[in-house]
Amino acid sequence: MIPLIVLVVILAGAAFYFVGIYNQLITLRNLYRNAFTQIDIQLKRRYDLIPNLVEAAKGYLAHERGTLEAVMEARNSAVGASRAAAQSPGSAAAMTGLSQAEGALSGVLSKLLAVVEAYPDLKANRTVADLMEELTSTENKISFARQAFNDAVTGYNIQREKFPQNVIASLFDFKTAALLDAVEKTEERTAPKVSFT
Repeated sequence: MIPLIVLVVILAGAAFYFVGIYNQLITLRNLYRNAFTQIDIQLKRRYDLIPNLVEAAKGYLAHERGTLEAVMEARNSAVGASRAAAQSPGSAAAMTGLSQAEGALSGVLSKLLAVVEAYPDLKANRTVADLMEELTSTENKISFARQAFNDAVTGYNIQREKFPQNVIASLFDFKTAALLDAVEKTEERTAPKVSFT
């Protein structure tokens, strides 16, 4: 009778241990999904600011119509990529698509901001200045949210790769989550050349 009790206790202990692992993986997956929600909130805020900035700049930049249209086109593409990523946070394809769309949007936004800098009247416009300040603040919040998401994804991926968590992860189809790479410009990665001649 005692060996049967010992066996039942061992099996119950093992079951509780594996249930604990499963619950930990669920918790970590929900944490990174929640962290992506914070990115999504800030991206939507940025997407809402862009049309206002374009509208405020239209009167000053009538001959820069191509730049304004490119900004709106990139914004609309990024909105679509953001929606796809929100449906499947952590998916490698969704994160790559979002990162590429955000990179394109950042590129055309930097062109628009360079144009704004070239027009003192536009730069002095209070509405444009306020929108640019809000956009900068939102970019900072996106960076912080991206870091929190990537930290949560890293924690989840580490746990799902450990033994015996990897056994539970493979049995219950806990897939590897992808990081959201920061948008990098190629010129930022190139070291400046300095010459003293």
